[in-house]
Amino acid sequence: MGRRKEDEQALSDMDLVRRVSDGEPRARELLYKRFFSFAMSICIRYTKDQYEAMEIVNDSFMKVLGNISEYEGSNPFRAWYGRILINSAVDNYRKNSRRQATIQQLNYQESPEEMEDPPVHAELSANDILSLFSHLPENYRMIFNLYEIEGYSHEEIGKMLDITASASRTNLSRAKKLLRELYKRNFNPEKRSHE
Repeated sequence: MGRRKEDEQALSDMDLVRRVSDGEPRARELLYKRFFSFAMSICIRYTKDQYEAMEIVNDSFMKVLGNISEYEGSNPFRAWYGRILINSAVDNYRKNSRRQATIQQLNYQESPEEMEDPPVHAELSANDILSLFSHLPENYRMIFNLYEIEGYSHEEIGKMLDITASASRTNLSRAKKLLRELYKRNFNPEKRSHE
């Protein structure tokens, strides 16, 4: 049994994908397990909680299984799967945003002081960062992730989310402002020392 596990771990991603494509049930399980952490790390950034992220991971994996024959192998499987995960997260956002009332956005002009990043006094853990993200409205979180983390342009984000590029820029600016406020409120050591 130990030998079989070693053999399975030694499989390259491409070999594993070939086996999945050939219909091997064990290969599907191995592929899912091998990329589960990667998938969750992407999806958790786009959702309000772990359960919603898990739903997107599972939906994405079903898309992978349904389209595995389209994977050519010219790029790493991880990149191909990552694209599917992001597109599934965007689809989930669009589906949910149609059902939810649009968040009222206040018109404001940021002063130069508000544009400045607060001094960083704390080492933030991944959980601290995810906690800050979880306080962002869904549209801000989506645009922040697509622009700042995934590297999409505002024009691309606009097409993905059916909004204008300027709306994407505005929401990104507001997301950053809210993140600065949340950081100051929750992680500002000067504030904590006066409490």
